[in-house]
Amino acid sequence: MIKFYYNAAPNPMKVALLLEELGLSYEAVPVDTRKGEQFAAGYLAINPNGKVPALVDGDATVFDSNAILLYLADKTRRFVPLDPASPARAEMLSWLMFVATGVGPFSGQSVHFRHFAPEPKAYALNRYDFEANRYWTLLNERLARNTYMLGDSYGIVDMAVWGWARMVPYVLGFEDAWTRLPHVKRLLDEINARPAAERVEKLRTSHAFKAEMDADARRNMFPQNERLAG
Repeated sequence: MIKFYYNAAPNPMKVALLLEELGLSYEAVPVDTRKGEQFAAGYLAINPNGKVPALVDGDATVFDSNAILLYLADKTRRFVPLDPASPARAEMLSWLMFVATGVGPFSGQSVHFRHFAPEPKAYALNRYDFEANRYWTLLNERLARNTYMLGDSYGIVDMAVWGWARMVPYVLGFEDAWTRLPHVKRLLDEINARPAAERVEKLRTSHAFKAEMDADARRNMFPQNERLAG
């Protein structure tokens, strides 16, 4: 059976969505990053980068959420264009990597500098907030012209967007986020109404991950800050 290592953050949840859409049997293994479980030797043997999610499928081990999406979609031949030389496949790869290298990292850094970083942080927040806004605006413009990210077909790029779209107001820090990004909100609402997303929500709330951002959690989440302590 597939083992799916996860927490409730955006990247694991988009993998959970695909697993549920595919109807695959899997064992969900929680990894509490605020407790430092991502640094356990057993987990580092699965993902040397010490991040979630990761997937073990028989002899195959896959980490990075977008790699997992592509692996599962290719394996099951669903939710993805299959012809490697087709324009549709090229378009899919472009937008999937757009999420992987832009939307996710800049949204994550916007969250960090907006909500967790100590002062002074104005320069860093301005940089990541600007880029996060730019990426989400590009997604909104794309969805203004298309029902889904690749046109008329729901697929893994939409799931990749959905993972982070659930957090847009928190990422961007303004209350009228959905007024500014109505087409992203339309996609979010449509996916949220799918039975698979309802099952993901049950998974998300089924395990009590540590909620406190205390000193231990900060050390585990932001180990780079230890270099500043001495």
